[in-house]
Amino acid sequence: MQLIDGVKVKHLRVIPDERGRLTEILRNDDMEFFTCFGQVYMTTAYPGAVKAWHFHKEQTDTFACIHGMMKIVLYDNRNGSSTKGAINEFFAGIHNPILIRIPPGVLHGFKCVSETEAIVVNIPNKVYDYKNPDEFRIPAHSPEIPYDWARKDG
Repeated sequence: MQLIDGVKVKHLRVIPDERGRLTEILRNDDMEFFTCFGQVYMTTAYPGAVKAWHFHKEQTDTFACIHGMMKIVLYDNRNGSSTKGAINEFFAGIHNPILIRIPPGVLHGFKCVSETEAIVVNIPNKVYDYKNPDEFRIPAHSPEIPYDWARKDG
C-alpha cells in the first residue's frame, strides 16, 4: 500500500517476559514521529462502532491502539496533495502494534473490529482548544468519502 503523503507508520516493539510485556509508543528522540507534545488522551470504541470522519487544519495526530483491534482508515482530501483521493486502511492493536502519524488535513476515523472494546491512545502535537477547536467533522457514512465501513468477507 502506498502511504498517503505525510503519513508514517512504525511497528512497535513488544518486549515480553514472564511478568507481562512492555511496549514503547513514542519517544521525544524519535524525530520521524515526534514533533512536539500537545497532550495525551485515550478514546474507545465498542465492538462494531465507527467513529469517523474528522480532520484537523493544524494538528498532527499520532495513534496507537493499545487494547483490542481497530480498523483505522485515512482519506486524503487535501487539494494539491500528491496522494489526493488515496485511502489507507490499517488494522492496529494487540495483534499488530503500530504507531500511525496522521498529518493535518487528512480525514481519519476508526472502527472497533475486536470482540471487546478497543482503546486508542492519541498523542497530538497541539492542546485541544475548547473555545476554538481545530476539529472538523463529516458523517461516518457520507457519500463524500469513497469508503464503506462494512466488514469485507471473502
